[in-house]
Amino acid sequence: MTPLFDAPLAIVDLETTGAHPSWDRITEIAVIEVAGGDIVSEWSTLVNPGTSIPAAIQALTGITNEMVEDAPSFEELSAGLYERLDGRVFVAHNARFDYGFLRHAFERSGLRYQAPTLCTVRLSRRLYPGHARHNLDSLIERHGLRCDARHRALGDARAVWEFLRVAAEEHGAEILQTAARQIAKRPALPPQLERSAVDAVPDSPGVYLFYGDNGAPLYIGKSVAMRSRVLQHFSADLRSPREAQIARELRRIEWRRTSGELGALLLESRLVKEMLPVFNRQLRRAGDLCGFVFASGQLKLAGNDEINSETLSQLCGVFRSKRSAMDALRGLADEHRLCLRALGIERGGGACFRYQVQRCAGACAGREDLHVHHARAAAGATATSPPHARWVSRCHRRGRRTG
Repeated sequence: MTPLFDAPLAIVDLETTGAHPSWDRITEIAVIEVAGGDIVSEWSTLVNPGTSIPAAIQALTGITNEMVEDAPSFEELSAGLYERLDGRVFVAHNARFDYGFLRHAFERSGLRYQAPTLCTVRLSRRLYPGHARHNLDSLIERHGLRCDARHRALGDARAVWEFLRVAAEEHGAEILQTAARQIAKRPALPPQLERSAVDAVPDSPGVYLFYGDNGAPLYIGKSVAMRSRVLQHFSADLRSPREAQIARELRRIEWRRTSGELGALLLESRLVKEMLPVFNRQLRRAGDLCGFVFASGQLKLAGNDEINSETLSQLCGVFRSKRSAMDALRGLADEHRLCLRALGIERGGGACFRYQVQRCAGACAGREDLHVHHARAAAGATATSPPHARWVSRCHRRGRRTG
């Protein structure tokens, strides 16, 4: 038989106490090692999770608290498991889940695990695009796969191996390898989300909205390239528990174009405050957004309630907090030798300290006409506007906090 893949494989399946890798734990592990198109070993073990297994999970897997009571902990298994997986392509059905869980478990044991991955959900979508469903139950029924113990780690891992063999027989090993290489270059989508849902998002400025069950808003984000940003949420590493939970609960994506980054920033802030999505905790606070406007020849800080479609053209930078706005203004003062006292940032009389170290042109010391100073401040600010890209990016660099 022609080898399925040039590299050795580790077909992995886990059973767990739940779906969240940060606080749920592994209850069973199976690894099938494959080389040259043949199984070279099978290994599985129950794992003591150190916590109670929920009744619903016990009913689904058949793994009870009594069964794992005397089983080894993951920490006890970690070194041997790491050696077993090392140097092999990590293969799993919905690899995001198993790979993410293992990475978190290894990290808690003091080991850093990284491996190339192959998700058989994505492989099935690539090879059998005419079928709507690609979960393991659907594959077992569609291809007549053997699975002697569904929802047990070794039984499910064997079913994944059977799928690879059937796919190789129907398409050929070369096509199978080509498909695997192609999907490896694209971020893994959650199994419940169709690729067309992401492909429909334009790679242009705007705001994207993630919805969960029953239309509940999960997360609202903005980007100058929406599709690329959406795909970043589905990176294989899943190092952020929040990203993992968003991916697990996501059911639908919407998007809205804007004329540029500033428009996206304003729309994102407004929608978050109106819709209160679960995962935008920081932006849900009212009154954060602010920007600078000119009033009586001086730069003034305008609050969230003063920023709207009428005042947008007068703004010189939009920021997510007063602190980031003031940091950016100090940066502008450094660039153009502006006086922090004349700008209203510092109080006091006479020459300021920055004038003494030649970082201020001297409006505070009578060395520069105040009107000339304000004109230079206006020129420096408006040189970055519109579309305020420089000030907005500076805001992001100086401690931007996303939701």
